[in-house]
Amino acid sequence: MKTEIVDGWPQGNEIRILISETNASQVNAIRRALIADVPKLAITRVDFSQGVTQDNKGEVVESVNVLPDEVLAHRLAMIPIPTNLEEPLYEPSQCINCKDVIERDKGCPLCQVLYTLSARGPSADSEEEFKTVYAGDITTISDPYYDIRDEHKSIPLTVLSKGQFLEFYAFAVVGRGRDHAKWSPVAAVGFQPHRMAVLNKPKKASVLFELGLTTSDGTPINAKLFGKDKKLTNVNHVMDIEQALHQVGEGTGRDTAFDDAITLETIDDSFVFSYETDGSLDPVVAFNAALGELKNRFDNLGEDLMSALA
Repeated sequence: MKTEIVDGWPQGNEIRILISETNASQVNAIRRALIADVPKLAITRVDFSQGVTQDNKGEVVESVNVLPDEVLAHRLAMIPIPTNLEEPLYEPSQCINCKDVIERDKGCPLCQVLYTLSARGPSADSEEEFKTVYAGDITTISDPYYDIRDEHKSIPLTVLSKGQFLEFYAFAVVGRGRDHAKWSPVAAVGFQPHRMAVLNKPKKASVLFELGLTTSDGTPINAKLFGKDKKLTNVNHVMDIEQALHQVGEGTGRDTAFDDAITLETIDDSFVFSYETDGSLDPVVAFNAALGELKNRFDNLGEDLMSALA
């Protein structure tokens, strides 16, 4: 198996990878490992402050908001938490300090990241009736590396009215997507056969070229895109052509005149793999972690087989 990042990627948290000398089952194994096996951090427990209290201005506030605690805890769980796989935290069940401790007492700096939030609704004399609480209002008590990233700080959590407050401690631990979606670092994971586009009939292809379409990088879709050999192999451009062909396909009224002037030919044993992360992991780091998980799994399987046959 060979892997190569497609030119122009990653783009933010999205990536395209060309995987060759393989088959669909092996690529699908990588897809499943990305979704279910790559470890990441997520908030898994929240301790809310309850009751009525008095703030430093003498104003009485109550620990209520527009959302039930259970819904708010779920929203916190889905916030992407920065995850460092180079210096990873222990999973709670494997932590050297906590693995033999009862469940309610588990948690230490080696296996847990601690967050806190304290927010108040508008003051009694404020013209504003409501205040929105965002993910950026959450503060890390642990290592600053785990601060909520700027791109996620605008995620809204809840709304507070006058006389309301929200305070909690939240605990993030390492887990895997197979146990809960909050621990899955990726979305929109898929793959398709690697193809090349062939310009068979340049004159009839003008039906498409005259539409004035461009590729995703702004290159005009015309005969020049295919070069002298009339074959287009650029992965990004081929995928753009695939989309453009919908404009001359069946039902458009242009298919007869177009007459398959451009066709797509599949390249054997090669696939274009694409996905995006939620921001907790770099997409390249997530891919390498998925390969590492698969390698460990098959190494362990080989050892088990050798033991059984010994």
